[in-house]
Amino acid sequence: MNIKVIRGNPTPEELAAALAVVRARAAAAAATPSGAPKPRDGWSDPSRIATHRLPQPGPTTWARTYWPS
Repeated sequence: MNIKVIRGNPTPEELAAALAVVRARAAAAAATPSGAPKPRDGWSDPSRIATHRLPQPGPTTWARTYWPS
């Protein structure tokens, strides 16, 4: 694995921290079986959009559709 710093002048501690993160992510990706499902991304989670439940129709729902409340 080769890492090249394009811009900036990181300290040895910053470079070591970045390398530790890259190695940990690579190890986690290698430990996951190839056929295993990937964890859901937060952006694709439906509960993020629908924060409350929609009302369910009841036995008198048809009557409320016509008459003003």
